[in-house]
Amino acid sequence: MSAEQSQGSGGGSAGVGSLEGKVAVVTGAGRNIGRAIALALVEVGARVAVVDLDAAAAWRVQTELALRGAESLAIACDVSEEAAVESMVAEVVARFGRVDILVNNVAATDRGHTVVDLPVEEWRRIIDVTVTSAFVCSKHAARAMIRDGVRGCIVNLGSTSGYLGRVNATAYPTAKSALIGLTRSMAVQLGQFGIRVNLVAPNKAGSPVGERDVAEDRRVRNLLGRPTSPEDVARAVRFLVSDEAALVTGVDLLVDAGAVLAGDLPDPVNALGAR
Repeated sequence: MSAEQSQGSGGGSAGVGSLEGKVAVVTGAGRNIGRAIALALVEVGARVAVVDLDAAAAWRVQTELALRGAESLAIACDVSEEAAVESMVAEVVARFGRVDILVNNVAATDRGHTVVDLPVEEWRRIIDVTVTSAFVCSKHAARAMIRDGVRGCIVNLGSTSGYLGRVNATAYPTAKSALIGLTRSMAVQLGQFGIRVNLVAPNKAGSPVGERDVAEDRRVRNLLGRPTSPEDVARAVRFLVSDEAALVTGVDLLVDAGAVLAGDLPDPVNALGAR
């Protein structure tokens, strides 16, 4: 585990939705949705720990935050390993004094495999990276919150794949579906401590899992006729961790432009005459 630090006055100001004084841990924050979430949180005053397996990616995003005047910390961590996660949370608390917000954004995919050809080792890897990471990060962040009397927030990043069958993946939709159950169980267990737990489920936001680029011919099917962006997802997460959502817990929020509803329609956008 390694870290790079930056100190600043913070990128946001007090007001509606302000996160001034809050400390957020965002996993998988080195690119795509995780990066957008980190940027969105510092915009309203949060201090952010940028956590990623790729140390260089974490450092690049931390540098972006620093240029915005935000206080931030870059940490390289394999969040599927409990010992590494325990050390990561301790490092954040040592640097910032507390943890208020955890966003579990890490995922891996078995795209291209079906149940008949998916190696069990790959199945276990996808479950560990996507579900076990959320479990162990939540476990140690929640322990810190409870110990320090913090009425915190946890947001898990799901996917519309958690609601639908996939012809070209098996472990990934299973893992994303499992996160819905984990979210609800943690909400029930942690509510007594004032800790809220929710899930945001996007559809094809930014580049595909495990890839850096978006194919020009990538098919997007939803009710609103445009793809979901990482920033769309980040704004939903920012709302859920703010006091504006003070009574929202145990919720799985679809940020998918109606993609799940569009699944059974022949051509939901053009049928309405839209282009």
